[in-house]
Amino acid sequence: MRSFFPSAGSVTTICAGLSLFLGVSMHAQTYKVMAYFDGDPSESVPPGVIAQSRGGYLVSTSDIASNGGFGEAFRVTTSGSLAILHQFSLAEPGHPFSGLILGRDGLFYGTAAFGGASSTGSIFTMTPTGVITTLHEFGDGADLHPTAPPVQSLYGDFYGTTAGDWGNDDPSSNPGSVYKIDSSGNYTLLHALTLDDGTNPLAPLVQSPTNFWFYGTTRRGGANGNGTIFRIDSEGDFQVVHNFTGVDGGSPVALIQANDGNFYGIASTGGADDKGVIFKMTPSNQITVLYTFTGGDDGWALGGSLVQGSDGFLYGTAQNGGGENEGTLFRISTSGQNFAVLHSFHLSSGLQPITLMQHTNGFFYGYTEAGGPLHGDSTYGVFFRLDMGLSPFVTFLNTYGRVGMTVSLLGDGFTSNSQVSFNGVPATEVSDVENTFMKVVVPEGATSGPITVTTTKGLLKSNKVFVVRP
Repeated sequence: MRSFFPSAGSVTTICAGLSLFLGVSMHAQTYKVMAYFDGDPSESVPPGVIAQSRGGYLVSTSDIASNGGFGEAFRVTTSGSLAILHQFSLAEPGHPFSGLILGRDGLFYGTAAFGGASSTGSIFTMTPTGVITTLHEFGDGADLHPTAPPVQSLYGDFYGTTAGDWGNDDPSSNPGSVYKIDSSGNYTLLHALTLDDGTNPLAPLVQSPTNFWFYGTTRRGGANGNGTIFRIDSEGDFQVVHNFTGVDGGSPVALIQANDGNFYGIASTGGADDKGVIFKMTPSNQITVLYTFTGGDDGWALGGSLVQGSDGFLYGTAQNGGGENEGTLFRISTSGQNFAVLHSFHLSSGLQPITLMQHTNGFFYGYTEAGGPLHGDSTYGVFFRLDMGLSPFVTFLNTYGRVGMTVSLLGDGFTSNSQVSFNGVPATEVSDVENTFMKVVVPEGATSGPITVTTTKGLLKSNKVFVVRP
């Protein structure tokens, strides 16, 4: 078993070397290998984000290239065909652990953990064809080595974290920071973390549509040394809302806000067996442990990821444990009931899953850090699909909106004749329509609720509630 956290000074890989061997798939219940990766040996790292593009592709990054270079950005179709979009070079910051998010301007946004003038990383944009533009290079101050992509607010600016010196055994050695940046590269350091705040945030922030705060996790520090949950507003007002005790988890690695308004996450350690927990936090910051991993057939969280499916269940990955101690895919209800292992990873189906997302076609996609065919002495990971029989849906990029604001929708089967409604109120201003993308203005009288769109595939409903703010 490999450690989730890299040692000081190490440079690690997500699923590097993206040569693809097509035409071979392994089935285990509803699980299917879509593609095999081929490249440099990989280690456990913060899970990168997979973005769904305007064309319906799956787009992400690898922190080392197939030629042993400084990272790649790649695109995978839903049928498993892969294309390399960009190979990072010495001329630009590299090792993009973060994966990518899709901005409302059609560009992808991500971070590189290393490289640049100070070798401390950058924030960058990427066009759909792979052209990289550096928005900001970090210096040698409080903010360095970002491992997560920034998230976009309703007003178009971006908020993110730097992990600081996350491989150092001393958690007070450069604890990391929270920043703000706009699409023009105007950068603001909002808050430099301290040991009391929590240190080394690895996962993306989450903006709540109900109170506008950005929520995040730190893997170390805080009152008990087990990490924290914090929130910060757009002006930099910072608050610790929970200090993990170890009993309720430690070293949190994932945080989402579900349709019920509660936050859910995975702590990589802690709990009765110190193998991690799934937790819930209410809007009033009350923590409940929903499930405690045993490290056996159910998994061991370590670098786990978590998403809410369109059926309302929570789906996630545990990086170790399972039948062959190589990780699991699981599902659990938001009440903590009905925990089920959906797939136990093994050599041919991939080893140690590190990320998961749901596409608007209803399928879940992710990749592993190892497994698949043996190339020399190593295996390099797989890109997989999980089919739970869920129907296609639509989703949106905005966290929330107000009447008169434009919302970007992702889905399938959109046409210029598609009819869009916000909680039953028809929208009349629709533009920039593609088969899998459109823009729509929030209509007068709209209230919080689902968005529905008539498509060539039928009436599709959003997978989450769209919050309309006054």
